[in-house]
Amino acid sequence: MADHFGETYADSFARDHVMSQLGGRTVHQALEDGWEAKDVWRGVCAAMEIPEGKR
Repeated sequence: MADHFGETYADSFARDHVMSQLGGRTVHQALEDGWEAKDVWRGVCAAMEIPEGKR
């Protein structure tokens, strides 16, 4: 996430942005709930329409 969003915004995004792709969770909540990091990243990519080359 830091590579795509930048270090500071990535942390803020992970704490504050609730995504339907993560079941109504933030990145931090999804990871705390036991989601695999790769699945969380896939959810972020889908939500933010990150190009294939950056996934």
